[in-house]
Amino acid sequence: MEITEVKIKLVEANRDRLKAFCSLTIDNNFVIRDLKIVEGAKGMFVAMPSRKIMERCPHCGGKNHLYAKFCNDCGGGLNAPSEKYQAGRSKLHTDIAHPINSDCRDLIQKKVLEAYEAEMKQEPSNLS
Repeated sequence: MEITEVKIKLVEANRDRLKAFCSLTIDNNFVIRDLKIVEGAKGMFVAMPSRKIMERCPHCGGKNHLYAKFCNDCGGGLNAPSEKYQAGRSKLHTDIAHPINSDCRDLIQKKVLEAYEAEMKQEPSNLS
């Protein structure tokens, strides 16, 4: 696998931890968008694109975000999240795309952070 292109979109300077969004192209054939470059407690890291976890309304079956109080479809009140989410699962999001092994994750992180550093050096006024 070869990462053939990395595009960085810096975010506003007043954001706390989120520094940029990114898209990367693999082998000139496949694009992954909405990776996030985040400043964590142990330094910068790349977060994979994700979506909110959903559960179905017990009344109408419509999908709603976890911890929503009312159904988006029928307006009925929603119960607390099911036991599978309460039993130690505190995640509210799940990855849409992600590397299968640590070598792939390391490669992606290295290329994305190199492109981020290059973008920061090239145009520090690009933080709008």
